[in-house]
Amino acid sequence: MPTTSSALQTLTRNATSGFLVFLIALPLCLGIALASGFPPVAGVLTAIVGGLLCSHLGSAPLTIKGPAAGLIVISIGAVTELGMGDPELGYRRALAVGVVAAVVQIGFAAVRADRLATIMPPSVVHGMLAAIGVIIIAKQAPIVLGVQGAHGEPLEMLAALPRYVAEANPAIVIIGAASLAILFGMPRIPALRKVPAPLVVLLVSVPLGLALGLSDGASGTLGGLSYAVDDRYLVRLPGNLLEAVTTPDFSVITSATSIKYVAMYALVGSVESLLSALAVDAMDPAKRASDLRRDLLITGAGNLVAASIGGLPMISEIVRSKANIDAGATGPWSNFFHGLFLLLFVALLPGTLQLIPLAALAAMLVVTGTRLASPKEFKHTLDIGWDQLLLFVSTMLVTLATDLLIGVGVGLALKLVLHLVRGRDLVGMLRRPAQITRSGALLLVQVTGPMAFTNLLSLESDLRRALTPEVQEVRVDLRQARFVDHTTLERLQGMANEWPHARLELVGLDALKPAADHPTAFRIQA
Repeated sequence: MPTTSSALQTLTRNATSGFLVFLIALPLCLGIALASGFPPVAGVLTAIVGGLLCSHLGSAPLTIKGPAAGLIVISIGAVTELGMGDPELGYRRALAVGVVAAVVQIGFAAVRADRLATIMPPSVVHGMLAAIGVIIIAKQAPIVLGVQGAHGEPLEMLAALPRYVAEANPAIVIIGAASLAILFGMPRIPALRKVPAPLVVLLVSVPLGLALGLSDGASGTLGGLSYAVDDRYLVRLPGNLLEAVTTPDFSVITSATSIKYVAMYALVGSVESLLSALAVDAMDPAKRASDLRRDLLITGAGNLVAASIGGLPMISEIVRSKANIDAGATGPWSNFFHGLFLLLFVALLPGTLQLIPLAALAAMLVVTGTRLASPKEFKHTLDIGWDQLLLFVSTMLVTLATDLLIGVGVGLALKLVLHLVRGRDLVGMLRRPAQITRSGALLLVQVTGPMAFTNLLSLESDLRRALTPEVQEVRVDLRQARFVDHTTLERLQGMANEWPHARLELVGLDALKPAADHPTAFRIQA
């Protein structure tokens, strides 16, 4: 039993980490909401619900729940298509989509669909996220430059960047450039890495905005270029939180467009949230394994509440969760305190938020986009094999040209075709890939035929049933495997990180021909 003193120390530690996450989350929640076509306060509402409601109901103890950049593309698409030129109507209809998608997420948890996220090919997921990164950059760059009314398809907006630069507002460029310099520069200075860069951006951009006259309106020249600014370049919020509450409009919820976005919200949001929870588990110093089914259930419940009052969809967000761990969090109280601090700040100091320049928030999202679509992602994927790069690039390009569901669908179909071409065993790819036997503290997994993402779920289920506390070693014998794909090798390592008492040993991996030198590259019988 913990003593009163140790319990107080734990609570204080989590309150401190929650406060640090709050400093990072506040500007990101505002920026993500604006980029999604929602009112800026909608992102804060979601984080408040995720913190206060979900923190002690879910089973992922170190995750921070809130809005995520990965769902921006879906949200802005729903607002635009459902609103048909009316942003307010589109927002309310997008909320209705969020409510139905939340019910679908709860249904996913009921039928254990959470397990499907663990078999998603990493290269397809990263290709989808890279496409989202490109879209975010395309949409937010004009705001950083102070260009009003820029719109269009992502590739069209990227092609128009030279024109946006020519039309840039020099006063806004100063704010945007300073914000980008801070966000890109601070992580490169060792002494400043633990200082929340988004907080520094606010501390710099708000005084800059006041000096340039954004709140009162001003005009003049800078570097020989004329400019005019007013409060259109600042965040706009309702007078209080009660005014921010907005109810959904279900008038077109049965339309094909609404159903499309319900599917996108439910599928992409669930996959991204579950993968984030798995990644956080891998970083947990206590090596706790989350109950993904329960976590998906609580995320769906949180989304139901958030969408019903005007909030964005939420997920277990990886960047804020990592910051939470780095700040010393030990349990769900940190997520609770992060939500509490957001509630107090917005309730007590709403006027302060209305001094934040939009360019500063857009700069934060541009940095997020560059991380998602970083050249390092391309290089890392190529290191795993040419096949993974093909999946990555194909998913990214198709997503940019169409939408997320089609992009991911094409990526999955292409992976299946690659496996069929190389393995020529469709039946084997669908049946159980291994026999599992127990001998004392050893669990022997004898693989025969292909072991791929298509039959990984059955392998994972069999392992979970067979892995008792007495098992100290799981030996996977691959000598008779027809091939083993990258998704399976990645997931095996991920499962091993969740085992508190057992270690993983792969036997016969070197006998298979790899597609690249990477340890989790696709391998096949020579």
